[in-house]
Amino acid sequence: MRVDNTLSWANIPVNANPNHQRAEWIKLSSTHTNTMNKRVILITGTPGTGKTTTAKQLAAKLDAQYINLTDYAKTYDLTSGEDKQRKTIIINEEKMRTKLTQTINNTDKTNIIIDGHYASAVTPTDLVTKVFVLRRNPKELKQFMEKCGFEGAKLWENLSAEILDVCLIEAVQTQPGKVCELDVTGKTVEEVVNDILDVLENGKKCYSGIVDWLGMLEREGLTDQYLKA
Repeated sequence: MRVDNTLSWANIPVNANPNHQRAEWIKLSSTHTNTMNKRVILITGTPGTGKTTTAKQLAAKLDAQYINLTDYAKTYDLTSGEDKQRKTIIINEEKMRTKLTQTINNTDKTNIIIDGHYASAVTPTDLVTKVFVLRRNPKELKQFMEKCGFEGAKLWENLSAEILDVCLIEAVQTQPGKVCELDVTGKTVEEVVNDILDVLENGKKCYSGIVDWLGMLEREGLTDQYLKA
């Protein structure tokens, strides 16, 4: 089960076996056309980190097919219900994984940009070129989320997920060796897109594990103010 627009530790497949997942996803895609000449780029991160604006601008720069997973799930009926408490849909991951494989194989575009905080978990790993995990300082992120109308449990769950590296951990577990972590704090969308293009087009090295929000908050004595979920 995958809850859309809300992150928590429940989203991480703690006992996930990347080798088993890879075998399963290769099986799903084995009957489709060769995708070696395509680049599938995932843009993921906690809500409020700028995934959608970044992904759309990147897609425009690369003349890529753009897939927003929330819209995609609704369009192709890839849901399995509704989380009434969180007021959001529940994603059917198996159906989405199968449909994404079809879309990627059938598109005539060379580049495919997939936007969503659970993109790493539902995109077959053998089709993925690179995963960009956007990170934002929780102080700035809280302000962004409040401006977007986040409040109560939804705000604190997502803020905690950013502090505790939920999206990064999931990306590293499900897409090993393909993850680039980008600190977007204080940056414009254009700057973030250029950082991504430097990796994709110019061969710039990228890494994961570059931020430590929990350690930062602990050093500043602010943990209790931001980690409440």
